[in-house]
Amino acid sequence: MFKGSDIVDSFETTVVDSETIVDNNIRKSLISICEDLEERGYNPTKQIVAYLISGDPGYISSYKECRNRILQFKREDILEVMLVKYIKK
Repeated sequence: MFKGSDIVDSFETTVVDSETIVDNNIRKSLISICEDLEERGYNPTKQIVAYLISGDPGYISSYKECRNRILQFKREDILEVMLVKYIKK
């Protein structure tokens, strides 16, 4: 038999950092996009850099929705995630 205090103790509050979630989504998407572009024979680094510098999504192939997937994120956020990862190495 449960006591009232057992029920209250079983519900814990989880703190979620939305910035971390977005960063992880960007990382996972970039990895997936790079794999898909390489599969097609493209150079993902050149395509992504050209897009990030110019803002023109036409630099990213539409293969497997790569262009649409990268457009889910702001260019500034992508650059920030990449730079933070680079600096931490």
